[in-house]
Amino acid sequence: MVDSGIKWRDFPNWGEEMFIGEFQHSIDNKGRLIIPSKFRDDLGERFVLTKGLDNCLFVYPILEWRNFEEKLKTLPLTSKDARAFVRFFFSGATECELDKQGRILLPSNLREHSKIEKDAVIIGVSTRVEIWSKEEWDKYNSDTSMGYDAIAEKMAQLGI
Repeated sequence: MVDSGIKWRDFPNWGEEMFIGEFQHSIDNKGRLIIPSKFRDDLGERFVLTKGLDNCLFVYPILEWRNFEEKLKTLPLTSKDARAFVRFFFSGATECELDKQGRILLPSNLREHSKIEKDAVIIGVSTRVEIWSKEEWDKYNSDTSMGYDAIAEKMAQLGI
């Protein structure tokens, strides 16, 4: 990845954080994963790791997690789908801190969910970070690559 020298925090009108890029790291024998240095400052001292969609993990800075949590709280308790959705994210959530080497411990239940055994891909997705097993990321990209034009058309219908 080429470093343009642009730091997103130099643009205060763009929000608190902006995560972009793709990085590959391996999990060590103790289940620890290095978080890319470009993401560490914006994640802060403490952040939330939880199950994500598409068999990946979501990583949220505390402020962004609280925003997401507030949205989840507005879902109707009477809706079975809403209850399942809330359970999915909260049951797997754990608060994380980086160690001195910039690593986090991936709990075994989250490694199972994301199918991460050894090689991981860490990507920036605007206000959150996603952690994928390399195999699942490669599979996702190959499955989706032929459909990006169709996806773009659907996004255009949504005004994007």
